Amino acid sequence: MKNFAPITRKKPLTLAVSCVLASSMFSLQAQQQNDETEKAEEKTERIQVVGSRIRTDGLDQAAPIEVINASVAASQGISNLGELLRSSTVAAGSNQITAAASTAFVTEGGTGSENISLRGLGANRTLILLNGRRAGPAGTRGQVSSFDPNVLPLSAIDRIEILKDGASSLYGSDAVAGVINIITKKGDESSVNFNTSQPTESGGENYQLNATYGRTFGRGSFRVVGDYKKQQELAQGQRSFFNCAERYYFDPATGERADPIDPRTGNYHCNDLLWGHIWIYDYQGAGGNVPPGAKAQYDYDGDLANYIPGFATDPSNPDFMVTPPGWFPVAYDRASDAVANADHPFQDRETLIPENELITAYAQGDYELSDSVMLYGEALLNRRTTTTNGYRQFWSYKYNEDFFAGDPLSEGWTGAQWLSPTAITDHSGDKITVDYRRFVLGLNGDFGNWFWDIAYQDSHSDGEYQSKLIYEDAISPYNFASGSCVGEVTPIRGVPCIDVPWLDPQFLAGNITGEVRDFLFGEQTGNTVYKQQSLEGYITGDLFELPAGPIGVVVGASYQRDSIEDTPGQETLRANTWGQTSAGITEGKHNTRAVFTELQIPFLRDMPFAEALDFNISGRYTDVSSYGSDYTYKVGANWQIGQGFRLRASRGTSFRSPALFELYLNNQTSFVGQRAIDPCINWGDGLEAGTTSEIVANNCAADGIPADFGGGAISATVTTGGGAGQLEAETSVAKTIGLVWLPEFTEFSASIDYFNIEITGEVTNLSAGQIVGNCYVSETFSTEPLCTQFDRDPTDLRITNVRGGYLNIATQVNRGIDMQIGYTKDTPIGQFRATYQHTRQLEASQQLFATSEPIDRTGEFGRPRDVGNLMVELDYEDWTFNWTARYTGEVSNYTRYGQGEYRDTGFYRGDEVKLVLHSDAVIYHAFSVTKDFSDAGIDVTFGVANAFDKEPPKVSAIGGVTRLGTSAFYSQYDWLGRRLFLNATYSF
Repeated sequence: MKNFAPITRKKPLTLAVSCVLASSMFSLQAQQQNDETEKAEEKTERIQVVGSRIRTDGLDQAAPIEVINASVAASQGISNLGELLRSSTVAAGSNQITAAASTAFVTEGGTGSENISLRGLGANRTLILLNGRRAGPAGTRGQVSSFDPNVLPLSAIDRIEILKDGASSLYGSDAVAGVINIITKKGDESSVNFNTSQPTESGGENYQLNATYGRTFGRGSFRVVGDYKKQQELAQGQRSFFNCAERYYFDPATGERADPIDPRTGNYHCNDLLWGHIWIYDYQGAGGNVPPGAKAQYDYDGDLANYIPGFATDPSNPDFMVTPPGWFPVAYDRASDAVANADHPFQDRETLIPENELITAYAQGDYELSDSVMLYGEALLNRRTTTTNGYRQFWSYKYNEDFFAGDPLSEGWTGAQWLSPTAITDHSGDKITVDYRRFVLGLNGDFGNWFWDIAYQDSHSDGEYQSKLIYEDAISPYNFASGSCVGEVTPIRGVPCIDVPWLDPQFLAGNITGEVRDFLFGEQTGNTVYKQQSLEGYITGDLFELPAGPIGVVVGASYQRDSIEDTPGQETLRANTWGQTSAGITEGKHNTRAVFTELQIPFLRDMPFAEALDFNISGRYTDVSSYGSDYTYKVGANWQIGQGFRLRASRGTSFRSPALFELYLNNQTSFVGQRAIDPCINWGDGLEAGTTSEIVANNCAADGIPADFGGGAISATVTTGGGAGQLEAETSVAKTIGLVWLPEFTEFSASIDYFNIEITGEVTNLSAGQIVGNCYVSETFSTEPLCTQFDRDPTDLRITNVRGGYLNIATQVNRGIDMQIGYTKDTPIGQFRATYQHTRQLEASQQLFATSEPIDRTGEFGRPRDVGNLMVELDYEDWTFNWTARYTGEVSNYTRYGQGEYRDTGFYRGDEVKLVLHSDAVIYHAFSVTKDFSDAGIDVTFGVANAFDKEPPKVSAIGGVTRLGTSAFYSQYDWLGRRLFLNATYSF
């Protein structure tokens, strides 16, 4: 037996797939194997499967591998690589970064980008290969480090191999959670394909047209692919479950809804972003006329007096708040909550899923230079254009007419108050253009019993991000002004200042005139370039024969150079963007050198209870110029017991030096709501209600925060920067053990694998909520280091600044069980195939510091304990019928909300309310039928995804579950609703 394969055109690469599939039940139902199996029996072709660099027959891979045939996407209504990867249970058990998530949050890679995080351990810990070689990152802004699945269309892909085990010793430091190897199509297949997906409600439509042409000739082969895809925007208002953030409270006694009802509509009040209000900072003593927490709202419809009282008047009390006609206090009790404006038409036009246009060209080829040397190459060109629309608040601080210094522009506003008028605008959104290119050039061949390969890879991502902005120098310099600014020039732009009508109700409602609009608003363009070049070579063969077979060996080396340069727009660079992320230039580079080896040792053959026993050992030395060096290793065993049973096990270590952005990210600022981060807000009521712990209450009191503290201003500024000079490398240990059963007497297969990954010194960026929250739960509050990472305003006690950044935390642990079964049977009406794949998470915990208690999120939203996929297929003559069911298990946040104790009640305006902080299991069904018109070379698939129009689960506003509208906002749930899909292919 030899561990090499002569270069030959006698058999296509697809022969290898049938070997790989023996260890992957997930794709058995999808692969047409009959003809290929007959050919494979004639001669075994040795291949390299992800998880080992040694070329073997692939029939009994020691590592747990899942193989997804790209053709299954068409039968399930899946139109892109990211969605196909997220469908795997190894990814579905954690919240993933999707294009929609990138519009709702600040995400690594920028707006419109996607990434894949296996086991929920982060995209930086999931290595993605393209045909066995690294695929460089793509994206915008300073936090780019991961491959973006947008750059490669499904039309170019044959299959995907997912190694569900750490493999840093084989592939490098970022293979902590596993490896995804994308294999592109080869052979003589040529086709033209059209694909579309149409939701039954408008928004989110998808269109795709592609063509591929491949040919094999005397000494080589080539393939070219062209693909165009258009994803239409889904706006927030196009789905009822997103367009109104009802509180979703219930009466504990009756179970009836306890939300306030807006008397203007007769419906439950929508409590999204408040708009058109003036926030009041009241300095009256007891007996004043401003209810605690009230905001001033203009009576746009002229009917507020029918529902709520106005401001009390007392001409003899100069501290009483006096307003111009038409202003009412709102948002201070149940009745005024019901009429608080918090559902602006701008909101309905905000992007949820962005408009995406993708244009891709891909080519690959190989040519035999001689009988033993082959030249090969790949080229990938992709342009992604992403467009989003948004809306936002913006505000100023003003004196009223006669308090403190006073401001004559605040005519009609008097009393012992100062004001924060908060306007709204639709001048918000981005246009992203990312040009990505990747080239590979390599040689491989054999001499004697040895096979060698050397390849150079060059990837280049050039992203331009154009964003709408509000000028900082149009607002902040004129806060608390005592008169007109006319005649002055702004301090940064140097343009003539105009008086912004902050107290004009139409301005606050977003109706902003041209002159004011030009003064306040602008646009800017930034640019991000990420480059990655790598050179890798290895040689593999047989060292010598043992009684059980030859020892296979691989020896190799690699060199990789990464660099990032992010140049924000001009206004960001000169800190002239109000309320948006500001940053300097992020620039950094590092070189990574590595040498590696792997041994495949056959130990036993044809013994009782040991038909075969093999050991696999690999090791790697890595040196990173920006950090340092370390060793990693992995050992594995593959024991073929007999009767179709096989036991496999492995233990490996990893070493991940911090990514470039984790080291060199220039300071960025973002903004977060006070109520999202400050545990001291109304801590007295919380202590009485049991929602605030005693230690938090004591620490808030020790910090001088009154028990009835209302929360201060609207948002806090969060600064994030890189940790160069402070960060240490992560280390981790991954352990797996599994049992595979492939009985010979039936077409049945099953496997079960236990995995345990523990990361030490994980590099993370603590959120503002984590920094502030962990300060106030500290038993050493007076000396707690996290408490120095934020500031409070001495006047109103609001949190003004939070200083974040990347740091090493203690540990992160992910444990669980993967299970797969498959069954195939010939029936009188056709071949029946069924597979089921299931992952159960046993632990997904994180420990911030050595003295902290581990926090396990298993079973909560975003971290379901159980996820599964069922796929059933029936072939009948020229017809194929498919049913797919994707299962997300029940989740609950009651224990997290209760800080370790189960709690399902809260308080709204002093009344106890029942909360919904859980979701039952959700199953999404897809059905499709394919007709093969073989004589014409055409096949057509028609189907329906989310066939029963399952909506995301509804959850309550209290409890910490991330929501959009009333719905839980996590990647496990479908946001489009029922949709019809069509796939038509003409092959030639």
